[in-house]
Amino acid sequence: MLQVPVDAPKKVIQKEAANFLDDISYQGNINLTLQSYMKAPAGKEKQNSLISANFEAKYIKESFTGFAKIRVQQDYYDLQGTAKNTNRSFVRLDEFYGSYDFDNDSILLGKNILFWGALEVRNIVNVFNPDELRSDPFYTDKLGVINAEYTHYTDSGEFSAIIKLYEQNRKMPAYPYVYYYFPATVNVSPNVTLPLVYKEKLRTKASQYRPSIYLKYADTADTEYALDYAFIFENGYDSQRYYTQTLQANTIVTTEENAYLVNKFMTYDTLVIGATLYKLEAVFTDVLDDALISDYIHVGMGAEHTLSQVYKEADLGLLVEYYRYITLQSGKKDDLALFELFQNDLFLGLRYSFNQGNDASIVGGGIFDLDYNEQVYYMEYQSRVLDTFKLNFDYRYISPSKNYNTAFKLMGAHERISLKLGYYF
Repeated sequence: MLQVPVDAPKKVIQKEAANFLDDISYQGNINLTLQSYMKAPAGKEKQNSLISANFEAKYIKESFTGFAKIRVQQDYYDLQGTAKNTNRSFVRLDEFYGSYDFDNDSILLGKNILFWGALEVRNIVNVFNPDELRSDPFYTDKLGVINAEYTHYTDSGEFSAIIKLYEQNRKMPAYPYVYYYFPATVNVSPNVTLPLVYKEKLRTKASQYRPSIYLKYADTADTEYALDYAFIFENGYDSQRYYTQTLQANTIVTTEENAYLVNKFMTYDTLVIGATLYKLEAVFTDVLDDALISDYIHVGMGAEHTLSQVYKEADLGLLVEYYRYITLQSGKKDDLALFELFQNDLFLGLRYSFNQGNDASIVGGGIFDLDYNEQVYYMEYQSRVLDTFKLNFDYRYISPSKNYNTAFKLMGAHERISLKLGYYF
């Protein structure tokens, strides 16, 4: 008679648990960001401190991958519980999805973040995920979205069909934060001023659950030059938004974000010829269900030429980019009403890479608005220290238009320095 040890099931469970843990990898970082504003809007805080953390976990078993990413953010003023509160503290589940790979195909279901684009200053085709309004606007921070994706891989490229299942509301920081752009009050008549309050409920004519569909094809051309290209078609909610104000019981005025349906055609491409990288991003948008918004074209093009070993091992990159935004119908909201900053702008910059094994680099330059006489100047230094620490320093100065109500004019003259220290594990 076969004797089965009484602890056999326990050992099997322990072995399976050990195997499961062996298939999990994780990484993350903890960051301290300190910012000081030499010039900032009146009534706003002149300093802010922020602790943030990102944690990622990945499970891979044969052809299946599970992934989760969490972001935690705590603003110093939010700890005080006073009128200085910024509402910038949160715990956010950025990504949580499962994917399965076949021979030449893959499927994905869940919440994730995609990046599309090629340009340095602004990626006008990076529209799949909405921006997080409570983060520093000079650094891209995207909200994960719930979607299902099918991808077919060819020898040199891929085709993807994606369905975004929900268009989410977005939270806004509180008034004391420098990058809260609405005024505290608004005039409703010559003698009446009321508080202006942001409502995070997204206004749409169709349901917020109306899916947005994306078809994307990306490939690499088999030529003597390195040409990468991607084409995207979207039918769904546009990434461009506008705000409307509503008087509530003659006591407050609320402002809400509006989304509308479009057919959108996009491309982003890069071409390398010698030591020069050429970049293009282009958008044509056909607005379907909003009489206030015009069809529009948005184009960004640029080049980066690299001078190798200008000093010892260091490389110097010369950058130039141009952006143009054009509305195609008169009598509708223009770039000023939509707070579009890159409507006719030229960027000139430099990138200095030390190439000393610590990823140290300096990038900076100026953005010049050719319509409204605005200038933005910035310089950013970043480096890795002892493999587990990262240092980031930036300086930004904004000289707004004097004659037009641009987004920068409403914010006012702006100058800041920022220091970010990060521990990576």
